[in-house]
Amino acid sequence: MAKIKAGIIGGAGYTGGEMLRILVNHPDVDLTFVHSNSNAGNYIYEVHTDLFGDTDLKFISELRTDIDVLFLCVGHGDAKKFLEANAIPDSVKIIDLSQDFRLSQNSKLKSKNFVYGLPELNREAIKLAQNVANPGCFATTIQLALLPLTAKGLLNNEVHVSATTGSTGAGQSLSPTSHFTWRNDNLSVYKAFNHQHLNEIGQSLKQLQPGFSQTLNFIPYRGDFTRGIFASVYTESGISEEEALKLYQDYYDGHPFTHVTSRNIDLKQVVNTNKVFLQVKKYDNKLFIIRILDNLLKGASGQAVQNMNLLFGLDERAGLRLKATGF
Repeated sequence: MAKIKAGIIGGAGYTGGEMLRILVNHPDVDLTFVHSNSNAGNYIYEVHTDLFGDTDLKFISELRTDIDVLFLCVGHGDAKKFLEANAIPDSVKIIDLSQDFRLSQNSKLKSKNFVYGLPELNREAIKLAQNVANPGCFATTIQLALLPLTAKGLLNNEVHVSATTGSTGAGQSLSPTSHFTWRNDNLSVYKAFNHQHLNEIGQSLKQLQPGFSQTLNFIPYRGDFTRGIFASVYTESGISEEEALKLYQDYYDGHPFTHVTSRNIDLKQVVNTNKVFLQVKKYDNKLFIIRILDNLLKGASGQAVQNMNLLFGLDERAGLRLKATGF
């Protein structure tokens, strides 16, 4: 088959850069253009210096529509503004990495409808979709820790989550809490109990367990590392550890990037990959789940490419067989 022609809007930031790193090496993709107003005319490798030798494309400031798929790697609120200001033919599939279209009440804009793009929840719907709203990084992490329980109607108690993300989760624009001198050797809480990803998490849990009404307590942390999310989740449950382990293994059977174990896991096992590792344990009446992923890959650009593969009938793993940091 002919290669998929892809374009990127917002190619200078972290998610845009990761999208570039995947697509320039994707066997089924022809990267047609990369848009950036601030870097128009510059070679991509002048901004993403590790891509020197991989591509001779330059950033452009105009929109091209002679493509098959368009990735929106722009800030929250900017994706909606971009689509309102620019006419994108219905023949072009759109994958949006912002939060603009994730909630069902915001999933339509003019003639465009967006499907929530968590493959482990909506794989079949994604295959039939025209446009996809890519999930948030924390939302992906927490949902994948809880979906097997909701699928069986077993999430019936309050949920407690703590999760630490790397500095890339804050985006490329500098802020007081993203400077190296503040972040290094430091740890802090932010948006406790009211993180914006809670809405999409609740939406997905109710999709599988409509009667879910328990409190989801979420404490996010800023970590002093670059990338990755380490999350721990616990809730009261009457099932045994053996039953829980089988429940999770059965739910994720056939999902190539999500792996379940009872062994200890650590963040470097998944950094620089599209993998998600999930450890299931039981302590007295508490079911305890540890979840790890790379916030820029399975939490953003890697999952977006996974969704593209599903949209176009490719192997879900195409272009995403990536090497972990390891050490």
